[in-house]
Formats: sequence, structure tokens, C-alpha cells
Amino acid sequence: MVVPVDPTLEKPAVDAEWHRRLVYGDETALAEVYTAYGGLVRRVAVRVTRSPAAAEDVAQEVFAQLWSRPYAFDARRGSLRTWLSMLAHRRAVDWVRSEARHRKDARADDSALHTIPDAGPGPDETVVDRERSLLLHTALAELPQSQREVVHLAYFAGRTYRQAAVELGIPEGTAKTRLRSALRKLAESLADPPDPTLERGA
Repeated sequence: MVVPVDPTLEKPAVDAEWHRRLVYGDETALAEVYTAYGGLVRRVAVRVTRSPAAAEDVAQEVFAQLWSRPYAFDARRGSLRTWLSMLAHRRAVDWVRSEARHRKDARADDSALHTIPDAGPGPDETVVDRERSLLLHTALAELPQSQREVVHLAYFAGRTYRQAAVELGIPEGTAKTRLRSALRKLAESLADPPDPTLERGA
């Protein structure tokens, strides 16, 4: 039987019970967690990778880790929903970085085969999107954990800042302040550097 999950607020008792059963190797507990949070994990992964197929791979890795290392989750430190969301994010960023390395190596190999530069079209839009996504999520990973948690809940788990405050056990004003500070830092990290030629008045 699948344990019902309130879509608005987390239930620490349910998380703790799932965790206890997973530690004891209860496969039905894994199925229940997947039913409850599989969609969330895939959504987080798709936003980072821009690839449904990659998101499925990430989801498999996330739940495989939960099954093989359930003790890595501590119900006293936060909800299972948040933990799975952040794990999915890290796995997805790893996938994007791996893809970027493969593409870079492939371009290098292709360039070595041509003595005359190819004046073809510019970079593939998908590659550009993934590079932008990597920059965003790399900047997100550099935020303090307290701010990163609020951003994850607000933009990946679909929470309002009030719901995030309840889940994290902090005042609403604190959640709102952390979210604003995080967004400001992300904007500064992702801002284009000034053009030196313009600064020189060229």
C-alpha cells in the first residue's frame, strides 16, 4: 500500500518510517517513495539537463543510491523530498558536465581531422542551452546551503516561500530574505562581464 503524501506540507514521520524500512531492505518502501517523488526527481533533472532521456537516467541513479545507501538520508535534518531534489540536481549537473566534456573532446578530434577551418553554422542551440544551464546550476551550487535549500524548494519543488519556511522550520521572513539574497547572488554570478573595449571608449 502506498503511503499518501500531503502535496503541501512534508510529513517527517512518514519520511522516518520510509527510511527505517529502506534500511531494513523493504522494497515496497522504495516503490512508495518512487511513486511519491519520482515525478519531482525527473522534473528537477529535466530542468538541468534539458533532456527527458537523461532525466530518466538521473532518476534511476537517485533511487538506486537511496536503495543502496538509505543511511545517507537523515530525516532529522530535512525532508526526503528536499534531499531527493538536491541529489537529483547534483546528479543532473554531473551529467551536463560530462556531456560538455564529451562534446569538447569530439570537437577537438574533429578539428584535428581538418586542415581547413570549417565555416559552417554556429554552435548548436541545444549545446548553448546546456552550457547556460550548467553556468546557472554551477552558480547555484556555490550558494550557502541555507540559501540553496530555499531556492530548491521554490524553483525545483514548486514551493512558495511560506511553504518553504514551514518545511525548513524557519520564519517566513527568513525564508523570503534567503530567497532574495540567493537570487541576487545568482544574478551577479551570471551577469556578463563588462566589455573592456567599451570601458576604454573604443
